[in-house]
Amino acid sequence: MSDKSLVAGVGAALGVLGIILATHFVRKNPVYIRGAVVATDSDPTKELPVADVEVTVINGSPGDSVRTDASGFFSIPMPLRRRMRLGQPVGLTFRHPDYQPLDLPDVTGEKLYIAHLIPLAGVAPARVHGPEVRIANIVAKYSINTTTVINVGSAVKPFQVVNTGNIPCEGQRPCSPDGKWKAAIGTALLDAGRGNEFHNARASCVAGPCPFTRIENDNFETAGRILKVSALNWSDTTTFLLEAEVYKPVVSDILRQSYPVTFDRALTFTLPGAAEGVSIEAELDGAMIVFPLGPKLFLSWASCQSLVNKDQTKVYRCELKPGYRFS
Repeated sequence: MSDKSLVAGVGAALGVLGIILATHFVRKNPVYIRGAVVATDSDPTKELPVADVEVTVINGSPGDSVRTDASGFFSIPMPLRRRMRLGQPVGLTFRHPDYQPLDLPDVTGEKLYIAHLIPLAGVAPARVHGPEVRIANIVAKYSINTTTVINVGSAVKPFQVVNTGNIPCEGQRPCSPDGKWKAAIGTALLDAGRGNEFHNARASCVAGPCPFTRIENDNFETAGRILKVSALNWSDTTTFLLEAEVYKPVVSDILRQSYPVTFDRALTFTLPGAAEGVSIEAELDGAMIVFPLGPKLFLSWASCQSLVNKDQTKVYRCELKPGYRFS
């Protein structure tokens, strides 16, 4: 084999090795295209996140497609073959049945991309003949289940740890902490009764040679129906008291309210994730009326939608229908 052939062969082998190593590196270090989808509007306060938008890589594989979450966020991996070509950009398509289709060419993994979708229904409200209904004094009301505990009594139970002092242990457990003297263990249980639980539990030696005792184990740190404690005694018989307060958990609904913020023809408010029975109280042409939202978020005077944040709080936004205005 000539020197030129040898050099060419080594170069080809190094080239193949380089491709293998580069492919391995790219597979182990994926590049993601990240961004968010919002409904377009000239007023930034009205650019709501759009969930469930299908985001697809143009000319990509069937797996190169994701859907936006409740906050409008999407994260889609850059196709491997494009990353191997020195960061060659890709095109993305955005599709949702309620919005006009959108294509974004020349997308790379180096930026955060915001896709603005145009609603199919348009943004201008229809004109209505006659006076508009004035809406004022809007309050969002809801309830939250809370659990409170009520003290319903106390419980006490004496128990003895019977033992004889000054007897060598000789390795027959239980023994004193230093292993020298024979010891005994006493255990006591308390039951708070169905639906109740113990709080502020404690156990104390109250009679006998208490300096030669100690509490071995207990379940005092966790509130519960059953209390259990064990005590070690390595002298003469001692007496302990097990005591605790008895509480009954009570579940109740607390009514709360939130005051929405209005932007032009829309109102927005945020509620805790545990909020139930959401309703809106509003004054329509001077008459105070309560409007339950229900699971379909129906209002006779507005179109509402909601999204859930990562911390499970709920964001509500309601757009006025034609014929109504905020006072």
